[in-house]
Amino acid sequence: MADIRKLLQQIAKEEAKLYDTEFIAPCVGGGTVRAVVANLIYTFQPQPRDFEGWGIFQPINDRVAEVIDEPSLPQWVEYLGLLKPVRLNLLYPLRGQTWLAYPVNESDVQQRFGEAKPLPVHLVSEGGQFEGIIARIGGGGCWFEARDRRADPQITVQLRECLRGEMLPENVRFPGMTPEQRTAYDLAWQQTDAGQQQRRQRQVRNRPPRRINTRSEERQLQEALQQGGGELQDFRDRGDFWQVEWTTSNGERHTSAIDKNDLTVISSGICLSGRDRDFDLQSLVGVIEQSDEW
Repeated sequence: MADIRKLLQQIAKEEAKLYDTEFIAPCVGGGTVRAVVANLIYTFQPQPRDFEGWGIFQPINDRVAEVIDEPSLPQWVEYLGLLKPVRLNLLYPLRGQTWLAYPVNESDVQQRFGEAKPLPVHLVSEGGQFEGIIARIGGGGCWFEARDRRADPQITVQLRECLRGEMLPENVRFPGMTPEQRTAYDLAWQQTDAGQQQRRQRQVRNRPPRRINTRSEERQLQEALQQGGGELQDFRDRGDFWQVEWTTSNGERHTSAIDKNDLTVISSGICLSGRDRDFDLQSLVGVIEQSDEW
């Protein structure tokens, strides 16, 4: 009992020091920031509430931390140096400064992080579609660091031209293109009007007549969730949409309304500021997994 009291007293002392301490943290618009004290994680609402970017914060109380300055370049570099680097290709913006991206090297990412999947990258300050970037994973998210100077800019140009020309993913072929870049193109293609129309047509052709909750539909939902890192638990027919019950990679359960035609989100089950329709079931998984940091 004495050891427990001593430990609690020590934690209380560390918490008291926290209010006099400045800390560096990244913040997604509308999200929270975190600090670690005595190996315990503390979460604060930033002030101002709509702050997005890198900041130096000072706690006002146990719930709010004020932005008092911007970190210097050496401070920013030192913070990122504590996180794990990963090479990614940008796919398309999700909201604010957050983009969806895909690994440059699937086997490397799978070996280091357990699986290769699309990742939301926060605070992307430069770069565009299909460009290679260096990001850092840790601190509750994946954070932009810099453009990848090793990436071939010509491939970026070619992929953009193919997408503007509405070229089908299976027809995109040119020297130097990697399987990961083909996957990146396919994911970006699915977000275009032509890609969504193609998906609807395929779903209509493959849909068994006058049957609901079929194995093919279950497999379709499961595959979309698994590609994003989620797991299907159950689904129900609600006329024009599926009511899908699923879990994130950490086991959190969610219920979302998903359009039958193209698997776009009708209602995500969380607040996306009216932008639910901007996502499909696959990309929704990554968005919700990052919602605690938003």
